[in-house]
Parts: sequence; C-alpha cells; structure tokens
Amino acid sequence: MMSGFTDGRHTGSAIEEWVFAAWTSDAALGIVSGHRIVGPTAWYWAALARAGLPLLHIIDDGIRVRSDPFIVKGEALWAEHAIDSPMEQWSLGNETYAVALDEPDDALGLAYGDRTPIAFDLEWGATGRPVGLAAAAGPGVDGYEQAGIVHGAIEILGERSVDLAGVTAHRWHRWTIGPARGDVATMGPLELPEAIAHGGVRAPFRFPDGTIADLVLTPDGWHRRSRRRR
Repeated sequence: MMSGFTDGRHTGSAIEEWVFAAWTSDAALGIVSGHRIVGPTAWYWAALARAGLPLLHIIDDGIRVRSDPFIVKGEALWAEHAIDSPMEQWSLGNETYAVALDEPDDALGLAYGDRTPIAFDLEWGATGRPVGLAAAAGPGVDGYEQAGIVHGAIEILGERSVDLAGVTAHRWHRWTIGPARGDVATMGPLELPEAIAHGGVRAPFRFPDGTIADLVLTPDGWHRRSRRRR
C-alpha cells in the first residue's frame, strides 16, 4: 500500500507521536495504545475500556528513548509498536501494570486504584490508504490517519483473555515541523469529533504537559468528550 507518507521517525522533529485504537461495533469495548517522543524522552499511554467494568489505565513518561524508538521500557513497563510492513501492518504489545479505576474521572487526578497486571498482544492491519491530517493536526504539526482492523488478545490477571478478531481500528501519526518553541515544541491532543451528552465507555488521560485527552467511545469510534456545560 504505497503512499507519500512514512511510518518511521522524522529527523528534526522535536515531538513525534503514534496512536492506535480499536473498538467493538456495539461501543462496549475499546482500546487505545500510544506513545510520544519528546526530545530525549518518551511518553506511553494505553487503556482497555469496557462497559460495566473498571477502566484499565496505563500512563508513563520521562522514559529514555532507546536506539529503537518503538520499544518503550520504563521501571515496570515494556511496550512496543513495531512496524511489520510499512503502512500496512504493526504489532502492538505491552507488559505492565494497569490501574483499575471505577471512576474514569480519577484518571485525570492521582489515578489511585488497584494495580492490575496486563499484557497486549495485538496486530494492527490497514484497510485503507493513509489520509493527511492537514490543518486538523494543529499549527506547526503534520501527520496522517489510517483505517484498519485489529486481531489479538489482551491478558489480564484473574480474568479470561479478551480476544479481538477483526475489530474496527484506526491509527494516527503526527510530528512537529519547523523550529521548536523554547526547549520543546508543542503538540496538543488528537483532534477528534466531539461527543455531547455521552454516558458510555470513556478513557481519559492527563499528559505531563497538562493537556487532557478525554476519549469517549461511540459506534463510530473514539471521540472527544464535550466540556460544554449542559
């Protein structure tokens, strides 16, 4: 699947990010797995969100970027977004502890909850060509998105395996362009469609720079939760 885009690193970019997501058609289960390179360090975040069950939330930052930037190793984290076939297939894996949160809003605070061993073993495959993000990527940011499907399993201590077979998926790849502002350039959360008056599955994240990605799951995929007063 040829295109003018590339999956690999963009030399000279102060910030670069890869995000993968998948969900079931009934919007009862969704996953997110992403990592961002910020200068010499990396952020990693992931979530398994299911209707009627605690949110399994993972976030780590300040991780040294390795010679292979797609391997992320923290104190109690191993994660990898590996390119199997450029623009066509990725392997998504992690072994770490998630925090089980009964209230998703707790992810925006101290995120206290039960530490739960978890492991992703997933394959992401493209079902369409990548599409440029253009202005939606934000000022000074370039990137693309691509539709796909996910196969694989998620193992959680004390539970049966969560098996995913050809569920709808999506991915985003963004990077900064031009000179950094100060020591580090800026990049906000993904610009997703807005969901208003949403009461379903959520996966919020608060990032080290103070920005928030409050993701909510719809049958059309992950959207951003409206912050409007209702």
